Amino acid sequence: MVKIDTIELPDFPLLLAPMEDVSDPPFRVVCKENGADLMYTEFISSEGLIRDAIKSRKKLDIFDYERPVGIQIFGGDEDSLALAAKIVDVTNPDLLDINFGCPVKKVAGKGAGAGVLKDLDLMVRLTAAVVKATKLPVTVKTRLGWDEDSKNIEEVAERLQDVGIKALSIHGRTRAQMYKGEADWTLIAKVKNNPRIHIPIFGNGDIDSPQKAVAYKNKYGVDGVMIGRAAIGYPWIFREIKHYIKTGEIMAAPTVAERVAVCRQHLIQSVAWKGPVVGINEMRRHYANYLKGLPGIKDYRNRLVTIKESEGVEEVLNEIAEVYKDFIVERSPIELINYHENCPL
Repeated sequence: MVKIDTIELPDFPLLLAPMEDVSDPPFRVVCKENGADLMYTEFISSEGLIRDAIKSRKKLDIFDYERPVGIQIFGGDEDSLALAAKIVDVTNPDLLDINFGCPVKKVAGKGAGAGVLKDLDLMVRLTAAVVKATKLPVTVKTRLGWDEDSKNIEEVAERLQDVGIKALSIHGRTRAQMYKGEADWTLIAKVKNNPRIHIPIFGNGDIDSPQKAVAYKNKYGVDGVMIGRAAIGYPWIFREIKHYIKTGEIMAAPTVAERVAVCRQHLIQSVAWKGPVVGINEMRRHYANYLKGLPGIKDYRNRLVTIKESEGVEEVLNEIAEVYKDFIVERSPIELINYHENCPL
């Protein structure tokens, strides 16, 4: 069992990463149903919460079936983060996470997200302010450092633990790397094996198969893994990892009928939560992986990303289910899509 403060998680828990415009309630539903043990909301601007920005407030929506679930906030000002933490308290999530990892310019360039990596003392002050302001367990999501010359994650882990965080998730790249190259988990392992560290350490970056999840578990000794891009359009990644850990066998890929059914469920809930325009538009990034591996699927995908009404999307999905009903999908590597304009951590 892994514990974050009083929150009990199974051995080697699988976490859903906070991804802007991805990790919303409709997506979290299908991930939870397929084995995600702990999920986070999209990251929320502390300034947006304080201004009562509609989009920021809506991201606070959480539901009992998601628990345990954490709300993630970001910002570069102590007072604003502390006030945002108090606002989050009212929504009663299971924990509160601070984003010190988002590398995109619109966040990091304003001294928030990964931008805080350039000033460790500020990171400590911001974290301490949040810990003091909330009754919730506080966790942090960050990167190895700002660039190749400033990989200070070991010191970061010690100092943030000292001011009261209850778990740390580490993406195995620097801010300068963005999402390029392979994630380096060696420093994540050093943090986990540091005798001073007693909080759970979760690794993040490039987990795209059951085999890799287990290999990294055994090689680096982390308490669990956080999965982001590999779950987009493929929530089955969670159940597949669990099956492989339990049996040592690769689980059969989801059938076409199951792919279409989960995609339809995701669509219906997306439209219900966001409205027809935004709900349909933001589903478009998921179709490629929901339908990956089907021969001749490109024309159907092109139709799906241009249709503007949910009824039309469902008609295409029904057509796909019928055309491919006898097709057996072989599991293939998951496409790790980059959304640099947003922030998949």
